[in-house]
Order: sequence, then C-alpha cells, then structure tokens
Amino acid sequence: MHWKSFVALTTLAAAAQAAEKKAVSSAAKSSTTAAPKSTAAAATTSAAAAASPLTGGTNPLAITIPSIPQTTSYDVNTECQAYSVPGLTIDPKQWPNIWETATTNGMNTSAEFTSLYNSIDWTKKPTAPVRKATAAGGLDFTGYSATTDPDCWWSSSLCTIPKAAGINADIYRCEEPETWGLTYDDGPNCSHNAFYDFLQQQNLKASMFYIGSNVLDWPYGAMRGLKDGHHIADHTWSHQLMTTLTDQEVLAELYYTQKAIKFVTGVTPKYWRPAFGDVDDRVRWIATQLNLTAVIWDLDTDDWAAGNSVPETTVEQTYQDFITMGTNGSYATYGNIVLTHEIDNTTMTLAMKYLPQIKAAYKNVLDVATCNNITNPYMEDSVTMTPFGNATTTNTTTAASGSGVAPAASGSAAPATSAKSGASALTAPASLLALVALAVFAQ
Repeated sequence: MHWKSFVALTTLAAAAQAAEKKAVSSAAKSSTTAAPKSTAAAATTSAAAAASPLTGGTNPLAITIPSIPQTTSYDVNTECQAYSVPGLTIDPKQWPNIWETATTNGMNTSAEFTSLYNSIDWTKKPTAPVRKATAAGGLDFTGYSATTDPDCWWSSSLCTIPKAAGINADIYRCEEPETWGLTYDDGPNCSHNAFYDFLQQQNLKASMFYIGSNVLDWPYGAMRGLKDGHHIADHTWSHQLMTTLTDQEVLAELYYTQKAIKFVTGVTPKYWRPAFGDVDDRVRWIATQLNLTAVIWDLDTDDWAAGNSVPETTVEQTYQDFITMGTNGSYATYGNIVLTHEIDNTTMTLAMKYLPQIKAAYKNVLDVATCNNITNPYMEDSVTMTPFGNATTTNTTTAASGSGVAPAASGSAAPATSAKSGASALTAPASLLALVALAVFAQ
C-alpha cells in the first residue's frame, strides 16, 4: 500500500480505536523487487541493552493457560470478557495509559525511564528530524528527497539499509528460498481462539507483532502466542507513525512494549515492526539502543482494508497473486515476508482460507526468525527457535512444549469487539513490581 493511503487508513483507524480501543491496522506500501541481501543476523548490540534482559514477570518455560471461557470459547462476547491472571496483576501507576503515547501517565519522568534514557549516549544519534504529520493524519514529505534519501526513511524510499553507522539494518525478506515469511500484526486479539487453533492444527508458527497495550489488556492471548511456539515481537505501545514522535516517545513506545511482553510472557523481544512501516535512521538508532531490529515486509496483503476501503475480493486476489509467486520462480533464490493481521474476523478468516494454498505453493511457511536462521530472537537464552536446517512448518521453541487449551477450530475467527480487559485496574504485588521496575538495560 502506497504512503498516500495513510490518510484513509488513519481516518479508519481513528474511528475503530475510538469505538473499540483495540488494534488499528498496520499498512504501508509493499515492494516486490529484489533488493540487496538483508543483514538479518548482523545486529548491533547497544551499550544500554547489552547487559541483560528485563527481569521479573512470567516464567516462559512454565506458562499455564487455564481452561476458562475466555480461552476456550469461539463466541466473541465470551472471549472478550475482562479477566485477571492470578499472580500477574497490574498496577496502572507503573504503565503508560492504554492506547495512548507511552510517555503518558508520568512514564517519561519516572525513575525507571529516566535511568534508561540517561544510559544512552544521545550525542551519537543521527540528525534526522522529527517528521511532521499532515492534518489528515498522513506523513508530510515536503522538502524530503526520496532520491538521495539521507535518512533511509522507509516511508519515502523503502530504504532498509541504514545510512548512519551503528544501526541495526532492517529485515525485509526471508533469506531461505521458496519461503513464505508468516507474520501477523496488532495482536493479541481477544477473539483469536479459532485462529490460533487453526495455526496449531496446520503446524504453523508465525512472527506475532504484539502491541503493548493489547498485551496488558489480553495477557492470556500473549501467553498462548509464546506457548504455541510463535515468534513474539514488539509492535509499539500505541501504534503511531514512529518518525513523528520525539526521541523520548520513540524510546517509551518500544521500551514499555518490551516490558509488557516480558511481564506477561517472560521473554524480551529483540525484533520489532514499526506501525505503517514508518521508520528512519533516527528511529532505528533508538531501537538499536534497546537491542531491537526492525522487521519490515516485501509483500502487503492489505487485508486490514478488506470490506472497509476495498472490496474483500480485491484482497483475495492479492492473496492469489502472492500464492502464484510461490510456483512461478519469483522466490527461487530467497523468500518473502508477508504483512497480514490478526486484527478482526475478516483478516483471520482470510488467513485460514488461504494458508492451505500457501503451504501447497511454497516449500516453507515459517516465522521470520526461523526463515532467517535466527535462533535467539529474545534476550533470554532459555527460549530459542529451531535452526532452519532442522525446521519445517512444524518449527517449535523451547517454550512451546504443550498444545493450546482451546478445542479444535471448526469455524471462522470471531470478530473483535470493544470489550476491554479490566487488568489495568488491578494492583500488582509489590515484590513483583519491584522486579519489573528495575531498569535493567544497564550500561
């Protein structure tokens, strides 16, 4: 999707967020042309993030998901009822406001965030400016040259290899040939039981790009993602155009999502995806300070728009076109990464409809970590991914030793609703919060 469609997308997302307080869609333009080989494994470890992952939270090797209605039902009204997780309650004073910029609720002045911010040598930050948004909610490209592209601004030029030094290059494709890189944005969706059951039945693992606000709202959904063996990654706290945010806001959006994922699942992601793909060298540099590498895509289904700004048949044709590319030699020397979403009933149902055809057309259907031979996608050494050479579509992680708790899928995924977890109104035990509150991205 071209950047000019950001305006229409932002208008749609704003309406959906106001009505539902749920995930807005992530969409931007796609590029199917061959590009220089990505440097997926050549990540730079920053001084701020090098010492250790975040502490506290769930034991990722001992996740237990109870068989309660919210985790077993396929009825959206049941799935999306608020619940609490014993031993994992949340003190709202320790977190940004749900679905607001992550510096809210005093997070930018907290001792935890101040310690993190001050641990970074900001004199080394690239000179790219904070971008401007248009009145309609898109990006203002006035005065920026996509030809010279001094800041490797993906939204302008599709640039994935930083122009500045000391920055992790983006991952934008699978390095293994004939491979479909399976990714889903904007989860965890409270109504994804049928969809996750289907993925489990198909022996498929995906890269799940979770929004921090959703992780705190629907913790069992995030826990299941890890337990089922999916690759869990950071998709920011509130899904905004990252280049339009200040340095503090960018850092907070990424950090508090890492913290939420660690708190709920026990792992600290080393990979992230910018909302709308909007990233430049300034944002990449800040992400690198948290040991984060951006994952973009080279094919975009535009599934978020099905039934909204485009007919569903248009998205179905896009799926068919991408499936054909698996058999016509388009990916004979490398694989793709495809942008799809778990945002609502339509996107999840489309995924379930076409995944069997995708499996038939491509030699491999794998998460981004596995298809790029990344065995350690988290800062914790206890949870690893199977190397590509040992993996098939049944790739697993050491944390995924059990099956999901919901019954076998028999129908389409249920639509998302405005139901909101009551987690943010609960109070966490002081001892657990003390562990999580440690700013362990030490120098």
